[in-house]
Amino acid sequence: MTSNHNPCILTAGMNPWYINHTAREAQKFGCLGGYWMGSACPDGVSRDLYKRIWPYHLAQKAFYHLPFVDFEERMRWHNLPFYDIWMAQQALPEEVNVVQAPMGSCEALFKLALKSKKPILKVFDAPNSHPTSQFGYWQRECDLYAPGYYLPVPQWVRSRINREIEMADVVLCPSFFVRDTMIQNGVPPEKCFVSHFGVNTEIFKKRESLPEKPRFISVGSLTVRKGQQYLFRAFQKVKEVIPEAELICVGGQRPDFVYEIEKWKGTFTHYDGVSHTVLAKMLSDSTAFVLPSLEEGFARVLSEAMAAGLPILASYESGATTVVRDGVEGIIIQPRNIQGMADAMLKMVLQPEENMAMGEAAYLAGAKSNTWADYTKRLLDEYACRLAEM
Repeated sequence: MTSNHNPCILTAGMNPWYINHTAREAQKFGCLGGYWMGSACPDGVSRDLYKRIWPYHLAQKAFYHLPFVDFEERMRWHNLPFYDIWMAQQALPEEVNVVQAPMGSCEALFKLALKSKKPILKVFDAPNSHPTSQFGYWQRECDLYAPGYYLPVPQWVRSRINREIEMADVVLCPSFFVRDTMIQNGVPPEKCFVSHFGVNTEIFKKRESLPEKPRFISVGSLTVRKGQQYLFRAFQKVKEVIPEAELICVGGQRPDFVYEIEKWKGTFTHYDGVSHTVLAKMLSDSTAFVLPSLEEGFARVLSEAMAAGLPILASYESGATTVVRDGVEGIIIQPRNIQGMADAMLKMVLQPEENMAMGEAAYLAGAKSNTWADYTKRLLDEYACRLAEM
């Protein structure tokens, strides 16, 4: 492999999402060529490589800390032209041969790459499924459980994301589900590369035993997209068999869940947000982890729960099949199959030996190749191969 094929990545975006982790690890590998972001420079990234996208940051600043999550997201897209204006005035560093950005942030960056006199690998980083699939799954659930609610991502943004996917050389997919939705919507399979997100597994310690009282935990925003409307109905069936069973949900509430949460108040314990240290303790004190998402990129908490030695009860749409084998590290559930989900939860209580065996398998799978360094190394190896073919 020649030096021309060694990746030198410039990552950019309106918001960091998770790419601050990618940038930090890429710098450790000596492969970071730039980090352009609307937010502050993260620890571990050299300020020499960092540029702040000031027009976008100043336009969006008033909305960062508002308690209205939905409004912040709508304004994120409303202010996107400020990001584009700034990006159009930049020039890529000479050494950069890979540009990478999350959906919605790619188009202006890819246009810079196309101006270059040398081949530059353009990577579309997909935190969610294809926009056509994402909108369809999410809006359907809103129509059923939040009538009148419309998604905060406007049509012109979905059109932009479609153009970004078309422009990209690589569509980076965090799960098999995301890859499959890309292919179903016409993206060539060879354009897709699957690598699930990393996690700091050192924080999470392996569960040693089952809790005395059956306790299920689900982590993620309360939203119809993540399927808690079906989880609560399934847990109701579990309580009919095991009245002492508990359900803990960790995550903020989105506006599309306002009707559902009123129906189920008092049937579960809700924490708006907790530290990773507290979450680690919650996981280790649980019977199983449950996530019936109907649309997701890859729920990073899957790896966290596996690192804690919990069996995983999660849907294909959550990204779980990327790291969980049905019947080995957990059970792959159908998110809208309420009885099937209840049966899986009951099995985790009524068959403790199988629960512990699945938890052990989950721990062994979750404790390896799951750090952000592992994730970034997979990307660098793939990019090197793709650069050699350009």
